[in-house]
Amino acid sequence: MFGFSLTKILFTVAVIIIVWQGYKWLGRMQTRRDAIAREGARGKGRGGRATAPAAASSSAEFEEMVECPVCGDFVPARGAVSCGRGECPYRG
Repeated sequence: MFGFSLTKILFTVAVIIIVWQGYKWLGRMQTRRDAIAREGARGKGRGGRATAPAAASSSAEFEEMVECPVCGDFVPARGAVSCGRGECPYRG
């Protein structure tokens, strides 16, 4: 009853391999989800919409931002528009 048999050993090895492969698969899926989340967060900023990870190119464009001394919002360094307050240094 408690002796070792070829069937019990093969079944135990099969269960170990299945569990091991399952953990590897879950790890790959988590890595993939993290990469997609990073790409989505990186794509936000233009109009509040995220770009699809497949559409992201290797030559991403970045824009220099500066903080408005009046309201504290970050605006583009070139082409910034007024925040609407009277003492805003930006025109537009």
